Amino acid sequence: MGTVKFSWLAGFGVVAAIAGWLVNWWANRNGFPAPTLHLSSLLTVAAILTVTLIFGFRVLRWRNGRRDRALNPILAARTVVLAQATAYAGALNTGWHLGILVDQLSLVAVRGVTGSLWGTIVLAVSGIVMIVVGLVVQGFCRLPPDDGADGLDRNGSRNDEGEYA
Repeated sequence: MGTVKFSWLAGFGVVAAIAGWLVNWWANRNGFPAPTLHLSSLLTVAAILTVTLIFGFRVLRWRNGRRDRALNPILAARTVVLAQATAYAGALNTGWHLGILVDQLSLVAVRGVTGSLWGTIVLAVSGIVMIVVGLVVQGFCRLPPDDGADGLDRNGSRNDEGEYA
């Protein structure tokens, strides 16, 4: 399993931003409210981040030498997948709400109301937090490289990447 590529995260974020801008543009021009998540979705984001961090700290504790019991390999694999999914979901969330924010900022001069802007900003920031937590927990799951005494791996080549726990 590979690591999350920043180019993919950025790509998902840009596509989501364009989609968010277009949907918000259409919705506002047709009398619909801004298509943002409700602020109560922050509770769900907090729950996802909490579960991701709990699983990540379990793997980190095992990786750092506290091995009083064996690490379930399925738990470790699920933790990596959860961390990567959290990062990608955060990129989509951030992009979507930044796209909406761009369109809403252009309407502030006309409307003079900034109430929905703050909610959009908070939700975009929550997406950034999701990306950070996903990448950090993915790093928790990475094992250090298995180097020999001379710094080379079993094949005689330099290997700077470890495996996932």
